[in-house]
Amino acid sequence: MEKKDRLIRGTAMNGRVRAFAVRTTELVDELRRRHDTYPTATAALGRTATAAAIMGAMLKGQEKLAVMVKGNGPLGQILAESNALGEVRGYVQNPHVHLPSNAQGKLDVAGAVGTEGFIDVSKDLGLKEPYRGSVPIISGELGEDFTYYFAISEQTPAAVGLGVLVETDNSVRVAGGFIIQLLPGLSDEEITEIEQAVGAMPSVTTLLDQGLEPEEMLRLLLPDAVVMDELEIRFQCQCSRERIEQTLISLGKYELQQLIDEDQQAEVVCHYCNEKYVFNKDELQVILDQAKS
Repeated sequence: MEKKDRLIRGTAMNGRVRAFAVRTTELVDELRRRHDTYPTATAALGRTATAAAIMGAMLKGQEKLAVMVKGNGPLGQILAESNALGEVRGYVQNPHVHLPSNAQGKLDVAGAVGTEGFIDVSKDLGLKEPYRGSVPIISGELGEDFTYYFAISEQTPAAVGLGVLVETDNSVRVAGGFIIQLLPGLSDEEITEIEQAVGAMPSVTTLLDQGLEPEEMLRLLLPDAVVMDELEIRFQCQCSRERIEQTLISLGKYELQQLIDEDQQAEVVCHYCNEKYVFNKDELQVILDQAKS
């Protein structure tokens, strides 16, 4: 029986620590299937999507966010979007990247992402302008990079753990992660205690592979963790035929007429889910008439 992807929200140390832990195995495997990612690309995209899933759970209502990792490695750009409902989607510019294992015998995510570049987070909080935060990539392993993002951009010290374990057949065996945010009021001793627990903890993938649930993962780090609620995490793309029609209308009358005259059809592929939308000549004519009206 496959375990469902789920995220746990909790607090610890009398509310002075916010904690999130998540299993994203099905989500990351869905992304792998849709984009035909090779193992190192799967790990990088999976870690980014997992971080985005947790950051989405920090939002409320209709709020949503986009995470872009743009390093100088062969993967190019990684994009993941999420919202407060647990819906996540994402893609990587060059999905067919697989590198030899690193010195630790693990997937070389840093080599694929690159060690220079930036992480850009854009949050749509329903205001006129989205909130934007950007930090340089410091390691390319992504867990450390998101830790740095929280410290610098959100002014919240955090510990971030992200992991994806890929099977020999390229499918995703387990994926998940945690983010622990340290709020004001913690003593130096308590901060040291958390840092030591994070340092001593086995990897996220080791724990998930042993069958641990997200709440058990949290309690390893924070024995007094109180679970507040949980959220189902799932792949969900926002694209639709109607949205693609609007995109075609926005091309303008000249471009649409060219498509009708030269190609007799239009084929649009969604970056995020690889769904293909085909519009024949008659359908394009209807869209052109709409663009004119």
